[in-house]
Amino acid sequence: MNSSAHSPFPVPPTRAALMNCIDMALAEDLGPSGDLTTDLLIPPSSRARARIISREPGKLCGAVVLGPLFGRLDPQVSVTETIAEGGRFEAGATLATLEGATRALLTGERIALNLMARLSGIATLTARFVQAAGGQARVVDTRKTTPGLRALERYAVRCGGGHNHRFNLSDGILIKDNHRVACADLADAVQRTRAGTPHPIRIEVEVESLEQARSARDAGADILLLDNMAPQAMEAVMNELGHDVLYEASGGVSLETIGAIAATGVDLISIGALTHSARSLDFSLELEA
Repeated sequence: MNSSAHSPFPVPPTRAALMNCIDMALAEDLGPSGDLTTDLLIPPSSRARARIISREPGKLCGAVVLGPLFGRLDPQVSVTETIAEGGRFEAGATLATLEGATRALLTGERIALNLMARLSGIATLTARFVQAAGGQARVVDTRKTTPGLRALERYAVRCGGGHNHRFNLSDGILIKDNHRVACADLADAVQRTRAGTPHPIRIEVEVESLEQARSARDAGADILLLDNMAPQAMEAVMNELGHDVLYEASGGVSLETIGAIAATGVDLISIGALTHSARSLDFSLELEA
């Protein structure tokens, strides 16, 4: 199978992660009997060429799935990417061309468009947040991802110029509000995680006030997550505690507010909306006989 080269950054998901998502999507879409319409109408010998086109401007992510997806349906399908991953495009742009068995192109059409449109929507929204932050803080995602698609959605954030938070619960310590409620004593909770955490893993604590921030910092937290604080409150915490720890802002961040938040001097701004509220772009696959 032929495919054009990808740009060296961002690094795409592993092939295993890609194939997990693709196999799940194929099993869901093909069901027990396969593509009945295509199999009854199109002879196995038929070949065609197709273009994937965008009806609106945006930032591309998801072409990386095309080769593995169509390769599952027919190893002879060739894929040529005309826009690099992470690249910008205008309305009417051809994002990729496909050539091979007509059956494979028609059967894989909806999965290809669903994934590319979804991932490009995330990349496009992320790019808008990164631009609005003005380079003053890192824009990072959260675990508010679609079950089964986290590896791809996190890749889309990277294609949009953002960064990834912990990928799963084993990647780091994050003591959140419900942990505080369950443990009662915040300082004790930080100290207990510090005692049992491998050295390279950092401890982050979600705080809602200067008092909580001071308690977490004094107990040994490495990162303070300033949850739903106004910019003035964030500045007060940082002015009081200094920069011996990293600061992450989170909670209700919008394109209208991220500039003021970034200007406070926080190191990270985490935004669940990058993945849970991104709108899929309008893509189509057009077949040429």
